[in-house]
Amino acid sequence: MKEQILLLLSLAWLGSAFPVWADGGSPVGLWRSIDDKTGKERSLIRIVESGGTLEGKVEKIFDQPGDDPAHLCKKCEGDRKDKPVIGMTILWGLKQQGDTYSGGEILDPNNGKIYRSKLQVLDGGKKLEVRGYIGVSLFGRSQTWLREE
Repeated sequence: MKEQILLLLSLAWLGSAFPVWADGGSPVGLWRSIDDKTGKERSLIRIVESGGTLEGKVEKIFDQPGDDPAHLCKKCEGDRKDKPVIGMTILWGLKQQGDTYSGGEILDPNNGKIYRSKLQVLDGGKKLEVRGYIGVSLFGRSQTWLREE
């Protein structure tokens, strides 16, 4: 009898935790970036929470014609110059504000430029709208990333 009660309590606890995970309301996880110009997959980016803000690192790059086979950030400046894009933090400083995450920045390794950024989780957590912009959000571009895990 005690074993059954413990089992039921354990299942109830797991069941109460599952909706938080299944909600997908958080951008934390692994995402497949899709190029907004070509529609092709570009990379896998893992977003984690660190010290109350979100950051994202490149875990894998899907080769495209014309890519540098070494995947170095040749157009980056400072510490990132000529460093491997795989393992590089390209998204940082985002904080939750309502149903969006903003106040951070994103690096485009293709041109070495850093933009202001905001994120919004869509479609029950299956998609992530990633917007990079200069000044105000109106002047920028968006990509839709797909959740991997």
